[in-house]
Amino acid sequence: MTVDVEKLKERMVEFIHALQDDICGALEGLDGEARFREDPWTREGGGGGRTRVLEEGAVLEKAGVNTSVVFGDLEESFSKRLQGEGRQFWAAGLSLVLHPRNPHVPTVHANYRFIHQGSRAWIGGGADLTPYYLYDEDAVHFHRTLKAACDKHDPTYYPRFKAECDRYFFLPHRGEARGVGGLFFENMGGDLEREFDFVRDAGRAFIPAYLPIAERRKDTPFTEAQRFWQEVRRGRYVEFNLVYDRGTIFGLETRGRTESILMSLPPRVRWRYDHHPDAGTEEARLVEVLRQPRDWAGA
Repeated sequence: MTVDVEKLKERMVEFIHALQDDICGALEGLDGEARFREDPWTREGGGGGRTRVLEEGAVLEKAGVNTSVVFGDLEESFSKRLQGEGRQFWAAGLSLVLHPRNPHVPTVHANYRFIHQGSRAWIGGGADLTPYYLYDEDAVHFHRTLKAACDKHDPTYYPRFKAECDRYFFLPHRGEARGVGGLFFENMGGDLEREFDFVRDAGRAFIPAYLPIAERRKDTPFTEAQRFWQEVRRGRYVEFNLVYDRGTIFGLETRGRTESILMSLPPRVRWRYDHHPDAGTEEARLVEVLRQPRDWAGA
């Protein structure tokens, strides 16, 4: 069956806008105090987006849930780095990053996108969890929820996309992963209609994967030393986003809105020279786990 790519693009736009509304509503309920402000923007060259940012909340120190639909012509050099052909492109996606105030609540990222370049169109995305203090049951819950969404479509999806996530969200200069992973998929190589059904279920799995963790940890007491560790680990997050993240690179190369692209950066962060946690501490245990991926869904 021939897929009507233009119709699928319309459905993708509807989906990401509805998902943005659902996630923002759920996060405002979690925080209990702060609200998202919406900042619509227009891209020179074609398209634009809806940036939604929540700052200085009771639970969320900074949160961004953004959608964008952009199109036009790519720079010649960058167009050759993508999977399609030619300079003409269209892209729609939702991207979110949540930086909680409490170091016992993990940071989380998710992205769901549809890109059309020349005669090729593909779907990608995923979600990953970045804890500062590792609660094994939280990582298990996150992974099992995402696995359930995958298993509805293909039992090979979760092991494939979990392994790809572990490979992608890795800082080679540190020799450690950014977090405990999740899913990462790009150009799955199959039927677009089937992949669209999957990305919808993957996107809808975000709220049940993350919110129970945040609800469970948000009132945990913490010390200034734990806050310090959170800010040190946030530095690793910044390093990945500015050096390796494909979404950041794509947004900047396509002349997206800089403030929206860099929304992913945390509000408070530090780099302490040659800092290493003391052996036997929870901080040291986290680093050890980040150096060797685990099978969380099977735990």
